[in-house]
Amino acid sequence: MKTVGIDVGSSSIKFVMMEGETILAKHQEKMRRRDPKHVAEEGFQFLCSSAGVDPSEVVYIATTGEGEMVTFRTGHFYGMTTHARGGLYLNPDARAALDVGALHARAVLMNERGRVLQYKMTSQCASGSGQFLENISRYLGTSVDEIGLISTQSKNPEPCSSICAVLAETDVINMVSRGIKTADILKGIHLSIAGRLMKLLKACKAEGTVILTGGLSQDKGLLACLAELTEAEEQKKGSLPFQFTSHPDAVLAGAIGAAIWAAFRAKRFQEQIGA
Repeated sequence: MKTVGIDVGSSSIKFVMMEGETILAKHQEKMRRRDPKHVAEEGFQFLCSSAGVDPSEVVYIATTGEGEMVTFRTGHFYGMTTHARGGLYLNPDARAALDVGALHARAVLMNERGRVLQYKMTSQCASGSGQFLENISRYLGTSVDEIGLISTQSKNPEPCSSICAVLAETDVINMVSRGIKTADILKGIHLSIAGRLMKLLKACKAEGTVILTGGLSQDKGLLACLAELTEAEEQKKGSLPFQFTSHPDAVLAGAIGAAIWAAFRAKRFQEQIGA
């Protein structure tokens, strides 16, 4: 039984084809101001070609995120559901997923079967998101891929207190004019984002292993700041609240979860038809 998960985000679309618990093919396509419908159609065809699978062999196409716009989908799942299941697939020990995307961040608490127990989403504007970091990197003259590594080289991070993306960008402009090093600026921003993410996890009463998913899941600077804040929490309270982890495929967690839930739904449908 071959299924496909398609996670439509604000800056890219992620595709995963699975057969049972095995990933057959995966693909990520940037929007670049193109029509999401066309990107989804082209990406699906590319995915099938990569797997050597005829599109007619796919029994269920599940979307998540903004996937309602994908006209050829079989069904749609909420993002918190797919990221929980995808995060659990990537790390069976995880009991919470921290999805940090281009525009929003959310913490999802789940059980050992991937069932969502609780979730919290950022209520602030995009200052805690990937899009904000992308804008800042453009202003600082660095690439998005370099942000994490540069941030880890900071010796004296500069606090970024603004909770509004526009005001935070003004903060950065002022920092540059004052001669603050790029690494210190980026780490200050990472610490600010990490602090908001920690609040989301606490609001969910998360414990144990937390897997980062979404666009910022590979950001080494953000992971380092989350670990730093966690260590400070341990020193203050005497216990370690979270253990943060990621995975090379964590950006695809939503699509993976959608493909897994697609298989579950397709099986249930077949059982009903057989009955």
